[in-house]
Amino acid sequence: MRADVLVVGGGLGGVAAALAAAAAGRSVVLTEEFDWLGGQLTSQAVPPDEHSWVERFGVTASYRALREGIRDYYRRHYPLTERARAWRELNPGAGWVSKLCHEPRVAVAVIEAMLAPYRGSGRLTVLQPYRPVAAEVDGDRVVGVTLAHRDGGERIDVTAPYILDATETGELLPLTGTEYVTGFESRAETGEPSAPDEAQPLNMQAVSVCFAIDHVDGDHTIDKPAGYDFWREYQPEFWGDKLLSWRSPHPRTLEIVERSFTPNPDDDPLSVNADQRLSPGDGNLWTFRRIAARRNFVDGAYASDITLVNWPMIDYFEGPVIDVPDADLHLARARELSYCVLYWLQTEAPRPDGGTGYPGLRLRGDITGSADGLAQAPYIRESRRIRAEYTVVEQDLSLAVRGDKGAVRYPDSVGVGMYRIDLHPSTGGDNYIDVGACPFEIPLGALIPRRMENLLPAAKNIGTTHITNGSYRLHPVEWNVGEVAGHLADFCLTHGVPPRAVRNDPALLADFQRRLAAAGVELRWPEIVGY
Repeated sequence: MRADVLVVGGGLGGVAAALAAAAAGRSVVLTEEFDWLGGQLTSQAVPPDEHSWVERFGVTASYRALREGIRDYYRRHYPLTERARAWRELNPGAGWVSKLCHEPRVAVAVIEAMLAPYRGSGRLTVLQPYRPVAAEVDGDRVVGVTLAHRDGGERIDVTAPYILDATETGELLPLTGTEYVTGFESRAETGEPSAPDEAQPLNMQAVSVCFAIDHVDGDHTIDKPAGYDFWREYQPEFWGDKLLSWRSPHPRTLEIVERSFTPNPDDDPLSVNADQRLSPGDGNLWTFRRIAARRNFVDGAYASDITLVNWPMIDYFEGPVIDVPDADLHLARARELSYCVLYWLQTEAPRPDGGTGYPGLRLRGDITGSADGLAQAPYIRESRRIRAEYTVVEQDLSLAVRGDKGAVRYPDSVGVGMYRIDLHPSTGGDNYIDVGACPFEIPLGALIPRRMENLLPAAKNIGTTHITNGSYRLHPVEWNVGEVAGHLADFCLTHGVPPRAVRNDPALLADFQRRLAAAGVELRWPEIVGY
């Protein structure tokens, strides 16, 4: 097959890239390994992690269309109460982690609808479920990529003038010989206050295999997992208790705190204020990432709330899953840990009434679209990252470093984002690392490899460090990165120039930034106070 643009990986960045390139008139091939497009938002079952001003500014127009499409889908197809239907900023799950907690399948439907016109016209071809297994390279250019069907069968070779890596782990980087980095860079290399003295390439953030549950009458206890006895007694040095407990370090203070768990509280969904500036919202884990609040729907529509388990106790940091020979073993153990957490919840978790276990908890694989009950794909927070023309470092956005100056303003800004530097416990034995951050910009230089001419990152594999990845890895930023990569591929094809020329030629850069702004990509934060 041949296309103008090949996008490998159908997560949020890949979808945004394909949309941008196809809308510009380019022929696009988009690939995805799992059954659902959407990555973090769908197959990984992670409700959107967004900044506090998402309803007003700070995301691209197409990302806003995705969010509003999700709300419209609920209003058209779900039995909402009249009160919920009239809620302009409808939060279907009334979760505290996000102003838009929802069932993954709804996001799948909206993403498919956004792509449908381009699939119908033949401009966009989606290869699913396919993953990259090889690449053909000619000097500093990637000629094509070989894709293999997840379940076996014939392979497909796709060639394209521009190839975008939107995979969750930067899979095209080693396949193409593109220079990249993994894990923790050294302070000597980056100058970052939170970096170690020596580089730790295998020190990466925990991965998590999420799952959805509700709480109904009956005993829904799963079979005891084979590794349960190990995980039941597992206690990391810095955890303050066993991993399977309600106690764990507070991500910001590292103080050992105890969280509560109350299924189906009779709360008012419209009273939830999902603003991370005011409260992390994880006091009651049930409502933290709740994706369906039964009180948002007419009586009897939902027998129970549905909540998404992406909690501290499912973080797997026993070993990395990138560039190691036993990656599959660690991914399997991460899945086992999630089953063990569920079994503990059903059988041994302390209850407020003094009893133990919640046998009414029911695994909802139908919600995550999987036969085994867990999310289709692991939530991998940290990817391989390109050696970029510009690498974003902690000093660029750290509140402690920048203070009232705000984050660095890049002349080549191609978007904006905001999230604290939020690093989960890692395979190197680190506890949470949490650093306050300023609202930041996305520099075009972070999307341009130092050497390769036609390979562009379109997800979490841009030029960040282990530390700044903690801010740049979230849903709206990944979408922004992918959207820019799709626009950049078209711009370069139109003008016959390589990506680095767009960044380094002031006239081309200004032209490209005007194009992004016209497409609804915000390049700067509003000049207001009171963020």
